[in-house]
Amino acid sequence: SLGIQGPLPAQAAPLNENLVDSKSQKSTRKRQSNYFTVKLVGGWLLVLLVIVGGSRLLYQDESQNRKSPTSKTPAELLTSEEDAALLSKAGQRYQQTFLSFLAAGTPEERNQFVLNPISAAARIARFYSLNPQINIDPTTLRLSKASVVRLPGGRAIETYWTSNDGHLLDAVFVEENGEWKLDWDHYARYSDQPWPLFLAGSGEERGEFRLLARERLAEERKNKDSISVVFYAPRFGYSNSAGFVSPEFLVKRDTRNGRLLDAAFKLNKSGERVFNADPPSVDPEGLIRVRVRIRRIEGDSERRFELENVNACHWYSTDVPGVEIPDQPPAN
Repeated sequence: SLGIQGPLPAQAAPLNENLVDSKSQKSTRKRQSNYFTVKLVGGWLLVLLVIVGGSRLLYQDESQNRKSPTSKTPAELLTSEEDAALLSKAGQRYQQTFLSFLAAGTPEERNQFVLNPISAAARIARFYSLNPQINIDPTTLRLSKASVVRLPGGRAIETYWTSNDGHLLDAVFVEENGEWKLDWDHYARYSDQPWPLFLAGSGEERGEFRLLARERLAEERKNKDSISVVFYAPRFGYSNSAGFVSPEFLVKRDTRNGRLLDAAFKLNKSGERVFNADPPSVDPEGLIRVRVRIRRIEGDSERRFELENVNACHWYSTDVPGVEIPDQPPAN
């Protein structure tokens, strides 16, 4: 029996060493696993801290931008303050002018509220003798927008109004002798004669018109030597729609008229307005305001029209075109 029991202690030793090694390896693996877990968790915590910190910085930057418009120069900030002061000071006066103008019963009564009333009186009387006069109830109007526009002659106030019956009006006021007067030509969209009748062959063969212009096939004709343009009559009281349309006009790009129209269309596409006017345009998309002189030519078999001059690319009562155009290249 001793011979059988003798080797047992010798065999037991390796078994114990293996057990120790096994426990040691498990312990090492456990420590490594714990270390890896700690690193993983720590990494995620670091990522979360970066995200949270970045979000806070972004929020702070946005808040600062909202509180202090650093994109504006000191001169622009000063201009904004001056404009705000003007709107506050003149607000009650120009609104009273407009409401009194609308409430007046006769053209003579209305004339006292318009810009340059003496020179405008005959023009106003003739205009309303040829065009239907739309009566607007001033009690239904709401002022929806007012801003300052810097015209060559000084600052004016441009306003948008809406009424309960769906009218959309825009009116411009200019200070004259201490009073804020209505730019009637702009408000009424004054033209020498009704556009539909002129197109139909009635009235004088020449006239100046306040119209809306649209460039046709702009992309297809961008390499052509002329611009294709059509003109629409504005609809009084419905600034977001257009009326009667003209035949096509082809205007040479290298002429003054062509360069003015091209510059005005590009300005409109950029989302800006003439004289850096602030309120967004209420006209139909792609249309620009123009004041033009057009001639009607009666032929033996057809009637055609010629654009004689682009007086301005706006309806304000100033002859300054409103857009900058490059100098015409000298003739070879």
